[in-house]
Parts: sequence; C-alpha cells; structure tokens
Amino acid sequence: MDTFLDILMAAVLFVGLAFNTLGVIGILRFPDVYTRLHADTKATTFGSVFTSLAVLIWLLRRWGGADFDGAVLQQAIHTVVAVVVLAVTNATGGHAISRAAWYAGIRPARAVCDALSADKAEARASEGKKEGEA
Repeated sequence: MDTFLDILMAAVLFVGLAFNTLGVIGILRFPDVYTRLHADTKATTFGSVFTSLAVLIWLLRRWGGADFDGAVLQQAIHTVVAVVVLAVTNATGGHAISRAAWYAGIRPARAVCDALSADKAEARASEGKKEGEA
C-alpha cells in the first residue's frame, strides 16, 4: 500500500509541477496583462491544488501508520483550508487586477476579445437614446 501511495504522490506532485511550469511559461510568453493573468491564476491554482493533494496523500500515509496523532488531522484540515482560500483569493485577485488594468487604460492585444469595451459602448449608446427621447 505504501508503494502505491508513493507512486500516486509522485504523480500528483509531477502534475502540480507541470501546471506551475506552464504558468511561468504563460507569464513569459503571452502578449498582454490579461492573458498573462489568466495563465498565472489558472495554472498556479491547479498547481497548488495538486501539490496540496500530494501533501494530503502523504498525511494519509502517516494516518495509516503507527505514528498517527492529532497533528496529522490538524495538518490535513489546514491544507484543505489553504487550498480553498487560495482558490478564492487567486480568482478574485486576478479579476481585480484585470479590472484595474482595463480602467488604467491598458487594453487587450488585438487577438483578444474585449467584451468590457463592447458592454461600455452599448451602455453609452442606450444612455444617449434615453437622453434623446426626453
């Protein structure tokens, strides 16, 4: 059983490392702040989730062993809470940074769709119609 958990833990760590590496490559290669943020937040979230899953597998191994104590359960709970907090704050932070960049005047590269500009233009057009009707 320990050999299976060791192999599973190594595989999950490899997947986490691969996601984090792809995030770094995305930050270096993508053309603008929006696509870089997408690469950073998505890849680091998945990378951290898989790395934390490897920690949980390691704790599961300790739980089944003779050296089980309350600290193992406490570490598992801390790991799960950290993953949940990371997933929420990573997505929220990425959204806030991209919104701030847009309001600072940084526009997406030409190949990227800018739905916020279209929504703003549509809102301005509908306001103009309302003012013209009065």
